[in-house]
Amino acid sequence: MNPNSSFVVSQFTNPSGDVVFRVSGWLDGKRVRKNSPTRAEAEAERQVLEVQRLQGESGIRTAITRLVEDQLHEAESVFRRIDGRAHSLSFYVEFALANYREPLTQKLLTEAVIEFVAIKDHEREQDLLSEPYLTRVKRDLKRLQLHFPAATVADLTGTRLLGYFEARRAAHKTFNNRRGVVSSFLRLALQRDWIADNPLSKIPPRRIRRRRGCAVTFAALQAKGLMAFVEEHYPTAVPFFALCMFAGIRPCLRTGEILRLQPSHFKPEANLIRIDGEVSKVREPRNVAIQPNLAAWLQAYPLKKFPIIPANLQHIREKVAKKFPLSHDIMRHTFISMFVAKFRSIGEASLQAGNSEGIIRKHYLDLKTTEEAEEFFGILPKQTEGAGTIAPALPAAA
Repeated sequence: MNPNSSFVVSQFTNPSGDVVFRVSGWLDGKRVRKNSPTRAEAEAERQVLEVQRLQGESGIRTAITRLVEDQLHEAESVFRRIDGRAHSLSFYVEFALANYREPLTQKLLTEAVIEFVAIKDHEREQDLLSEPYLTRVKRDLKRLQLHFPAATVADLTGTRLLGYFEARRAAHKTFNNRRGVVSSFLRLALQRDWIADNPLSKIPPRRIRRRRGCAVTFAALQAKGLMAFVEEHYPTAVPFFALCMFAGIRPCLRTGEILRLQPSHFKPEANLIRIDGEVSKVREPRNVAIQPNLAAWLQAYPLKKFPIIPANLQHIREKVAKKFPLSHDIMRHTFISMFVAKFRSIGEASLQAGNSEGIIRKHYLDLKTTEEAEEFFGILPKQTEGAGTIAPALPAAA
């Protein structure tokens, strides 16, 4: 008989002539034969021997326990997970009991976001937040909900959030931006007892190495070509491009300063543009001097006739971007780098651009030559009717 085969019951006649029922098979490499007076008893013995054989092959042991079947399976699963670790199962259970706190309320992520946004809207009404920041917060939280549909706030573990921050191979800056919004949201969740602890404690922001002089800009010749192209094909958009290129107004068509800039912010008697706190991205007012060539563009294309944000501007910008590398903020970067090159004043560039002196020095200093800056600020419109002589627009303090 094969040692790996099951036990079988067969009828057997003893030498004495008695008929018995024999159970025969192999157990742990040894042959087993047991006789029983009835087939029922022999069948019961066969089942006991079969269980012993299966236990020997699979490592399963019989034991008397108060655990139900599901609890036994879970216990076996846990023991497999901690196999090879330095501590026992009791150690890990004691640690969890001492450190883990159940959230008092299992809050759905969608409901929590609604409450959080309502708080931020109230802060915006009190002028504690800027509109661009609030828009970005809402956009990022909507993306968070799409990434974790039907989740509760307590489901946002560190591992799952790390996957969200790194989604689509996010750059370090994008990673930090996503983390910043979620961090603000989770602080509220912790205060409301929607979570027991903050899962971001073990996910630090990514370090970003900032290299000096990394701003992407136009060359003076490129800027001249772009303005000529806009003037020829899309004259209604000339004020928009002129203000972004020659005054450094933040050009984003979703949250940029250019969207909130109004003709009332122009002070022709002082030859400047007053960017107040409602317009400024950083909510700090500043004055931007109107350079002579910008004055010429605004005289040739007056704001009374040509609005700052013309109809179909997004479509126009896309058309221009097909011909010129019109990346985000490149016109503003060009203005700042040309301003620093022409006037050699980091402090004045900081005041007019609304950046810190450290940012100006790190990203814009010595990107352009004085000659190229003179060429840039000499770019004039072809239509010059009504253009007069404008004095140099650098304040005396500079």
